[in-house]
Order: sequence, then C-alpha cells, then structure tokens
Amino acid sequence: MLYGKVKAFVKEELFNRPVELEDPNTLRNLSEPAATKTLIETFKKAINALTVRDKGDAEIRDTIKLRQTRPFVAKDQGYLVPKKSVFNRIIGDSQLELRFAGFLEDCSDVVSFAKNYLAVHFKLDYVNAGGDISNYYPDFMVKLSDKRIVIVETKGQGDLDVPLKMARLRQWCEDINRVQTDVEYDFVYVDEESFEKYKPTSFRQLLEAFKEYKGEI
Repeated sequence: MLYGKVKAFVKEELFNRPVELEDPNTLRNLSEPAATKTLIETFKKAINALTVRDKGDAEIRDTIKLRQTRPFVAKDQGYLVPKKSVFNRIIGDSQLELRFAGFLEDCSDVVSFAKNYLAVHFKLDYVNAGGDISNYYPDFMVKLSDKRIVIVETKGQGDLDVPLKMARLRQWCEDINRVQTDVEYDFVYVDEESFEKYKPTSFRQLLEAFKEYKGEI
C-alpha cells in the first residue's frame, strides 16, 4: 500500500509537474536532498497523523523492582555516593542532577530515591515535537512513604519537548492512580533557575513551590 502511494506522489505531486518514473531526469532529481527531504517528511507527517491515537484504557502489565536492576557500566563522570538509594552511585548527566541528588539526600522527608538509569527500563512513550513516537525517561523516582512516590524531571534549559513530556508524565500518574490504590504517584518539574533561586530545604517545600505543568491529580 505504501509503495503505491509513494509512487503516485512522486509521479504527480513531488515536482512542479507530473513526471515519468523511468525518465533519467526524474531519477537524477530524486537523488537531490530537497526531493528526498520533501518525500520523507511528507509521508512521515501523514503516517503519524493516521497512526498516533490516544485510545483504550490503562492497565498494569508489569512492575519494576529497582533491587533487581542488573549491574551496568556507566560513563566516567561526576557522581554522588548516596545513603538513601539502592544504587551505590548516583551518576549525574548534569551538575543539576548531582545537586538535586544531594538535595534529596539532605531532605528529612525523603525515605529513598533512585536515578532512572536506562538499565531500570522505566520509560514513557510520547509524541515529540517532530511528530515522532519517542521514549521519555524521567530523571528521578522519590519515595516519600510506602504510600507515596513522586516522579521528578529536572531540566537546565527548556526545549520544545518539555511540555509534551510533562503532559505524558501527568497522564501516566493519572492512569496509574486510577487503576491501583496501593501507592499514590505524583510528579514535579524542577527547572535549574528556580531551584537555585528559591533553594528549598525539604521535599514538601519543593512540591509546594514547583507547580509548573501541574494542576490537581
């Protein structure tokens, strides 16, 4: 089906007039970056519009136990040796992540926390700013009690995908809270500028002050 539509598009729509596919000029023009880019982006946009849908109900199919995370190799970069995490090191992809991990260590109202490494496999699919289906890995999971866990996203500089990721994380929290009642899940977005400016001293203060992308869950 797709081949036939690509063929018809090239013949009738890609250039400023209808062309013959077997014509050497057509083949030469198809090799030009502008033609390739137009063809790929046009079909990507059309296919995504047909296939990306929010539908169905949420359900829990599996759970992740952090203690069962297999050992993994990490890049040689800055780290913190935590007392409140199952991992022996919290490796930061940025200085903000390391400072935030240190903040969590010092919070008396935080029971434990974990950096969401790729090896944990906690990811959310979402539609990114380019219209593609992509994976989003939130930065931290923070346990406040046996009944409450907060997912944290930290960000030094905003980008076009941040609102889309936060909308997906909000939806995930709403879904998981609807299908189970053992643990309440919440989320918070922490931007570097505000974190450095307001300097919360407890996680409760952080939740009260950082309300961007929130609303009631």
